[in-house]
Amino acid sequence: MHTKEPTSAISDLALLGLIQLISPALPIGAFAWSQGLESSFELGWVTNEQELYEWLEGVLNDGLTRCELPVLARLQRCWQNHDSDGLAYWNNWIHANRETAELSDEDIRLGLALTRLLASLDLEPKAENGDALMPAEPGYVTMFAWTAHTRHVPVRQTLLGFAWAWLENQLAAACKAMPLGHTAAQRLNEQLRPKLVSAVDTALSLSDEELGPIMPGLALGSAQHETQYSRLFRS
Repeated sequence: MHTKEPTSAISDLALLGLIQLISPALPIGAFAWSQGLESSFELGWVTNEQELYEWLEGVLNDGLTRCELPVLARLQRCWQNHDSDGLAYWNNWIHANRETAELSDEDIRLGLALTRLLASLDLEPKAENGDALMPAEPGYVTMFAWTAHTRHVPVRQTLLGFAWAWLENQLAAACKAMPLGHTAAQRLNEQLRPKLVSAVDTALSLSDEELGPIMPGLALGSAQHETQYSRLFRS
């Protein structure tokens, strides 16, 4: 006989599920992408710790806060409400806002990798279970939202986890390519941690009409990265 788990146990499992989802050990290949950051080093736009802080703060404020984070919240609610039309709309919206082939390819490939991983764990959406239908080409944000939903992670914590994973990946890329020491990376982590909380607060307050990234510098850097002579990260 199945008995309902106590609320505290479900909360603990949700936290552990979120930690697993944002872990660098998750085998979806997120480490292979720099999201234009490698170009910023090559072009001399980011040359030291302070400039990296300013770059990351700008991407967080003008990118994630206005794009991935608010849409992630909408996608998780679509999964909760079995809203297939909403899932398709916001999944396509994310794809339409990827300004370079590199950024679009990253979102699609990570989404496919996460979908395959979930299938191997028997955690993918199933129509026979009453789950909403997946979009034809689900991106990373869409599948991140599903995983958080199926793990019973509250929406706010989902956004915090996504933002943390982004920051960790960006700092790891900087440590490989800048160079940036690991102690400096931890200083940046400490400085930017409160900014992640503020970004989530803002993202949750935005209306649909206020969404859309404003990052011409990152788009230019990402576009140039596709033809950069020597690079460590995918394009």
